Amino acid sequence: MDIRLKLILAAVILFMIGMPVSGILRGTSSPPPDPDLAEMAEPLQNPQAPDAPVEIIPEEMVHIPPGEFILGTKQGGFNERPERIVMLKGYWIARHEVTNHHYAEFVEETGHRNPGPPSRYAKRLTQLRSPNQPVAYVSWHDADAYCRWKGYRLPTEAEWEKAMRGIDGRLWPWGNSPRIFKANLGGPEDGYEATAPVGSFPLDRSPFGIYDGFGNMMEWVENWYEEQAVNPNEPREVNSADHGGYKTLRGAGYTSHGSDLRITARSFMIPDFRDETIGFRCATSQLDKNPDQAQNKKSKA
Repeated sequence: MDIRLKLILAAVILFMIGMPVSGILRGTSSPPPDPDLAEMAEPLQNPQAPDAPVEIIPEEMVHIPPGEFILGTKQGGFNERPERIVMLKGYWIARHEVTNHHYAEFVEETGHRNPGPPSRYAKRLTQLRSPNQPVAYVSWHDADAYCRWKGYRLPTEAEWEKAMRGIDGRLWPWGNSPRIFKANLGGPEDGYEATAPVGSFPLDRSPFGIYDGFGNMMEWVENWYEEQAVNPNEPREVNSADHGGYKTLRGAGYTSHGSDLRITARSFMIPDFRDETIGFRCATSQLDKNPDQAQNKKSKA
């Protein structure tokens, strides 16, 4: 073989070997950031543009007086039956679902984890972050921790249903008409692609003045899930299991569809689950003279 051809072949071989070696010596550059991961890692904040200030919706507790109400319905599925008259003592429940603004105060004060998806596949996360939208991606344990921090607790199933339904057995907060555009449910027809700021739907307001019981977010309640919400052998007693595999969810979310959406509808999920359609509100049996425990803590710090 001609000496020049040999030299050319040797140079080509050396060049090809040298390419990966030079890359190792130079080091590798970082890949471009994944927008979904960046979205997930972003801590919960209360952004307020200087030219468009946001008026924060305050937390407010509403008193539900003692008395009887109708729990369940004959028109629903098996787990909505039997329809019974139940007696409850008086209690207080939040007028609105807990918002991003108020949950962010809890996270800042306690170091509790930020609400966020357990996986990277949260495409709507940036649509759920405004201060007055209900906080999403919170587990039952997160919700329970927040309510305890405030000096409250999660509402029981019966408390939740009475607060959203009133005492006359209506199937929706506004009455017995199933017109879905009165609340934030699946589809953009109601004006929102994701959650709405709490209290945005005047008709999704119960006889007691509690907002978003039917739409916007599904809500954690205190109870472990049982197929029947009341004991058929004890008509005036509500089941209250002290253990189980699932916690109960009440209400519909902004992605909910179907003809079986009623205030009486019940669903369930493992308590560690977090999702963009699940939030919560707090309740209490006795309103303290100084109920804002978070403010008391801050004043002592």
